Amino acid sequence: MSKTIHPVLLCGGSGTRLWPLSRKSYPKQFVNLMGEESLFQASAKRLAGDGFAAPSVITGADFRFVVIEQLAALEIAPADILIEPSARNTAAAICAGALVLEAREPGALMLVAPSDHVIPDPARFRAAVEAAAPAAEAGQLVTFGIRPERAETGYGWLELSEAPDAEFSATPQPLKSFVEKPDLAKAEALLEGGMHLWNAGIFLFSTSAILDAFAKHAPETLAQAKAAVETAERDLAFTRLAPEPWAALDDISIDYAVMERANNLTVVPYGGAWSDLGDWQAVWREQDPDANGIVATGPATAIDCRDTLLHSTDSAQELVGIGLEGIIAVAMPDAVLVAHQDRAQDVKKAVAELKAKGAAQAETLPRDFRPWGWYESLVVGQRFQVKRIHVHPGAALSLQSHHHRAEHWIVVEGTAKVTIDDEVKLVTENQSVYIPLGAVHRMENPGKVPLTLIEVQTGSYLGEDDIIRYEDVYARGQGAKG
Repeated sequence: MSKTIHPVLLCGGSGTRLWPLSRKSYPKQFVNLMGEESLFQASAKRLAGDGFAAPSVITGADFRFVVIEQLAALEIAPADILIEPSARNTAAAICAGALVLEAREPGALMLVAPSDHVIPDPARFRAAVEAAAPAAEAGQLVTFGIRPERAETGYGWLELSEAPDAEFSATPQPLKSFVEKPDLAKAEALLEGGMHLWNAGIFLFSTSAILDAFAKHAPETLAQAKAAVETAERDLAFTRLAPEPWAALDDISIDYAVMERANNLTVVPYGGAWSDLGDWQAVWREQDPDANGIVATGPATAIDCRDTLLHSTDSAQELVGIGLEGIIAVAMPDAVLVAHQDRAQDVKKAVAELKAKGAAQAETLPRDFRPWGWYESLVVGQRFQVKRIHVHPGAALSLQSHHHRAEHWIVVEGTAKVTIDDEVKLVTENQSVYIPLGAVHRMENPGKVPLTLIEVQTGSYLGEDDIIRYEDVYARGQGAKG
């Protein structure tokens, strides 16, 4: 490539259409949905190597340590991790990312990509980015259009100035117009006409070009984003954008705020496979259904079924489908989804219904991820709770105490370094320790293997906000969980 590309990964979506696997507490980009790596990790790897700088990531506070952990597993060190105080759509996120990158490297080429897309051919995609670079260096705002495979109503479309060649080469050309998500009849006409591509929401431009576009077409967004960046605070390895100016930003996409108003637009056709995994029907398509259209993942069995997805996540729970046709069935320990494939887009309505009636399953997974590892509740009673806790090697929980509960820890794997008031001791497998109510305590994993323990809590109140925090290597405040 003629100039280094700086990836900016958008990592703030909640993925409600993939409920119950994807939830607000742990959305789809972090889930190992299509293999051993998460969608976020696959995106980071795809945009790494020769010609690419270290990535910037824009995400929410709840996911900042997940981002660090998943990048570390790939041995990728991020250039920046920007923390959004709240979700404000892609215009705000891209503007903030451009401002930070411009301050670090004026005029840099910035590749904006969602972190939850599937692109099976990374080499072909990188070649398309390389083909787009000269146009971006010349001041064009470049978007990537996907060769359409069907009359899709869930995406916006891009109108070309000229038809792609037979090989669907990644040849830049002027973008004629954006098309809103069409109804089925219009989508069929767009597909048949051969002059439209799917809008993937992937962009390449220089920081100077996109900031000029914001100044011209969305000056209020630029002003508020600039204020949020200029008064941002450093927090460990993160940059926390200032909440007050951020709250004043419109919740608007980059397409509406800038792209549909700009006249320096270029589109690069991309002919390789692509999916945004926007719903369970898309997951079914991407997981190579067999001759009968069956995808069975995990402990799942299909008998006399057709065009059906069976997805089970728990080895102790068997999912069986008999005589099903066109069905999505997803089983997790705390929630089960059964829907017709034609209603895949409506799963978000179920999430809204569950949220309205106060069901924890609407947004929270049984396993709660923390900077130091994770925990899950095994049994919950009126005055007791049993948890399994997993602590990463070298990690430590905060030094803390509780007003309303005592705890009993039983180590089942690894070794724990336990502090209780003035006493520090090692607790190994098959050993246990008791933490009285009000005792100042901490748990650490000093070893090289994961630490697993069973925690039994007893008391009048067992909420995660019953915590007084004295020291915390993760710089969390009072009442923060874990």
